[in-house]
Amino acid sequence: MKVVFASTPDQELKIQELIGKFYSNVFPLYFTDDDIREFEQQKILHTSTRHFEYFGTLKEAYQVIAGLQTLMAILESRPISGKYETIFFKNVQILQEFGLSFPFDYSHFCGERMPRNDLFSVFAKAANELLV
Repeated sequence: MKVVFASTPDQELKIQELIGKFYSNVFPLYFTDDDIREFEQQKILHTSTRHFEYFGTLKEAYQVIAGLQTLMAILESRPISGKYETIFFKNVQILQEFGLSFPFDYSHFCGERMPRNDLFSVFAKAANELLV
């Protein structure tokens, strides 16, 4: 008999939160708003109930969370150097094993494609908020 621990609702919320951060913090650094809208239509990093069945155990949910956090840390450390390429591919593979679409190559974020300097984006998080 094998005992497995199911993922918690908090882990599922954390995964959703990290995916939201990809769209608001990471993608605007490298892609235009039109590109990001296209990513939404292509359901990149999109999760459904079916996905939560794939990573339904604690271990699997933590693997997805760690993979998203690692990719985010690599991509937010601008400019990206080649020393993280192996780690990048390993974490992309982890996400793809659990059915999350992340069809980007390392070259999409480094090399000739430099990070955007005009960080004005509909998807980017506001620098400040005015409460009325």
